[in-house]
Amino acid sequence: MKNVQFGCAPINWTNDDLPSLGGELTYQQCLSEMALAGYKGSEGGCKYPKDFDTLKKALDLRGLVICNMWFSSFFTTFENEKTYEAFDKHMEFTYALGARVVGVGECGVTVHGQEETPLFPEAPVLTDEQMKNLAEGLNELGRRAKAKGMKVCFHPHVGTGIQTLAEIDKLMELTDPELVYLLFDTGHSTTGGEDAVEIIKKYIDRVGHIHVKDVRRNVFEQVKAENHSFLWGVKNGMFTVPGDGDCVDWDGVFEVIKNSDYEGWIVVEAEQDPAKADHLEYAQKARSFMREHLGC
Repeated sequence: MKNVQFGCAPINWTNDDLPSLGGELTYQQCLSEMALAGYKGSEGGCKYPKDFDTLKKALDLRGLVICNMWFSSFFTTFENEKTYEAFDKHMEFTYALGARVVGVGECGVTVHGQEETPLFPEAPVLTDEQMKNLAEGLNELGRRAKAKGMKVCFHPHVGTGIQTLAEIDKLMELTDPELVYLLFDTGHSTTGGEDAVEIIKKYIDRVGHIHVKDVRRNVFEQVKAENHSFLWGVKNGMFTVPGDGDCVDWDGVFEVIKNSDYEGWIVVEAEQDPAKADHLEYAQKARSFMREHLGC
C-alpha cells in the first residue's frame, strides 16, 4: 500500500455535534495524544483554533497536518451561493494546513444533529429536485477544488438524505466522476443498512478519502427498535474504533483497499463519549489494529 497515510479525527475526543462530550478536553491534548498514538494527520474539529497561525503552530509542534475538515453544504435547501462562498474560504484554509481533499456532508435537511429526533423514522428522503440540485452543487464544488489541486469527497451520513446504497448510487450517477469523489465511511455504511464491503468494492476507484469505525450491534439495534436519535446512539456507544465493534467485516474492507490503487488517508473517526471510552486508549487500539491488518 503505497502513499497511504493514517490519521485520526478529534471527534474521538470532543464531539462536533454535541460539544459537551469531551468538553473538558483541550485541543492541545487531543493533538498530542493523536501524535503519541502514531497518527500523522488530523481532521478538523470544533475546538481547533480558527486562527491559521495558531493552529499551524500546534500541528507543526506535533508533526501533524490537517488531512480533511468537514464542510457542510446546503444544496437540499437550495442555498447554493451561500455554500459556494463558504466553500472557497474553507478550501483555502484547509489547503494551507496540508489537506488535499474536502469532505462534504449535506446538512440542508439533516436530522443527525437533533438530539430529540428519532434517526430512522425521521431520516429525510430527498426529492428528485433536491437530489438534482445536490449533484449540480457538488459538481460546482468539485470544479473549484480541482482548480486548487484538491478533491471534493462526498460523505454519505445517516440522517442526511444520503445514507443507503441506492441513494449513493443515484448521487454518484448524477455527479461527474472527475469532479466528485466518495468519502467512504465504514460506520455510516453499516448504520445506513448496507454492507460496507459491497460499497467499497463498487466504488473503490472513486473513493478519495476513508473513515474507519465499527458499530456495536446491540446499541445500533436499540436505536432502531426504540426510535432514538443519532446523538443518543453516539452517547451510548453505537460507534467504536476498528478492532472493538462487531459489525464491520474488516478483512473484507481491508482486502479491497490492499488490492486497489487507493492513495490517500485512512482516518479513525469513531465518535463516542470519551468519559466511557478513553480517547488515548482507543486511538492506540485502532492504530494497532490497522498495523496488524494492513501491515503499516
